Amino acid sequence: MAYTPYDWQQVLQQKADYVEDRLRQGSPVVAVSCQEGILLLTVRRNQRKIFEVYDRLAFSGLGQQSDLEAVRQVLVDFTHSEGFQRSTEDVSIQRVVGLAISPVLKRAFSDPTKIPLVLRGLFAQVEDRPEDDLFYTLDFDGEFSLVKNYAAVAGTDQAHQAMEKILSELDTATSPENAFKGALQAWVAGRWQMRHGSEGEDKSNLGGSESERKTLLRETLESANVEAALLERDTHRERRFRLLDKEEINRYMPRL
Repeated sequence: MAYTPYDWQQVLQQKADYVEDRLRQGSPVVAVSCQEGILLLTVRRNQRKIFEVYDRLAFSGLGQQSDLEAVRQVLVDFTHSEGFQRSTEDVSIQRVVGLAISPVLKRAFSDPTKIPLVLRGLFAQVEDRPEDDLFYTLDFDGEFSLVKNYAAVAGTDQAHQAMEKILSELDTATSPENAFKGALQAWVAGRWQMRHGSEGEDKSNLGGSESERKTLLRETLESANVEAALLERDTHRERRFRLLDKEEINRYMPRL
């Protein structure tokens, strides 16, 4: 079948609408630099959403679980191949996103005969100092952005803005506990905005009030759990990546 430029634009718009509609109710993901490393956080009901990729690298995202798993597998295969052919130090988040994942998403999105991946990804690379940590966010169309200090992905632009409003106030020299609390507040702000926000809303109202966020978090945790991981900056363990256990999460949780 031959496509005119107009047809092609129409197909892309339909694909974008299809994916954005499915991302809209997804659980946001947050990653923030802190003194001990990079803390990643989300809230989930069932399957894991935060994964180790390779030594200093971690991946998370929101979207269709099968698509997240497919991307995770590509990441693992690519990074281990890179590490074997080059060296561990040569495995970077820039190459992972730019060479391994972005082209896959771009092809699926731009090809009229293919179904796009329902995915918005977040990638983190821990360095020796918090100010050198790297974060990438990747959209379903293959476009990606490099950010510093923190990163967040959410189902809508306004939810993302609500999260950034809180994350921008965090100090990268903070403790894992404070990073956890800040990341959780950002998650709740994004989730609240996705549920209750409206287009064209005053930016000062983004994310709801503190009491509204507390209520939403309390209700959410009745049927879901916080998932968090730390990509450690300095460690004597074999692996830098570790999931926070239930005891740590309970210790860091704010009073509701």
